Amino acid sequence: MSKLVEIRWHGRGGQGAKTASLLLADAAFNTGKYIQGFPEYGPERMGAPITAYNRISDEPVTIHSNIYEPDYVVVVDDTLLECVDVTAGLKESGAIVINTTKDADYLKSVLNGYKGSVYTIDARSISIDALGKYFPNTPMLAAIVKVSGVMSDEDFLNDMIGSFKHKFAKKPEVIEGNMKAIEVSLKEVKKIQ
Repeated sequence: MSKLVEIRWHGRGGQGAKTASLLLADAAFNTGKYIQGFPEYGPERMGAPITAYNRISDEPVTIHSNIYEPDYVVVVDDTLLECVDVTAGLKESGAIVINTTKDADYLKSVLNGYKGSVYTIDARSISIDALGKYFPNTPMLAAIVKVSGVMSDEDFLNDMIGSFKHKFAKKPEVIEGNMKAIEVSLKEVKKIQ
């Protein structure tokens, strides 16, 4: 039986949740996995809530629908915690990863009684420090790779350097900052009690 991992991303238009889900799909594919990475949105505008999805498996993926019972949820913008049911269908054997600096008591109060693991990361500080601007998707991508274990840190880092060299061929100065954001995020994601 194959291990299928399903991940649902919650973000706002323009924060890079869709891009991060596609980068994760590419990285997993490059390690020999079968993958799906796709967004769900209509005519949304910058700042409107969006959802993106990943399926990562050792065997071909034959499911072609949104993900209703994810193993993991990534919340790129903590303002969504009060207006979107981010824990809907989330398996208690999985985890939720949230970009936030809010305390554990607040998080527990807005997670609808979710009893699984909760991880946090301050993607704002990491991205501003590493990139000079607020781009939360790179730290959140690293955080979900670390929490989910869909690939090793080494495989992920190697794939990302190659991906960034291709994506930012005309802006090589961006590569170092993105790699720094990933390396810091792999260490900074924390489980709350």
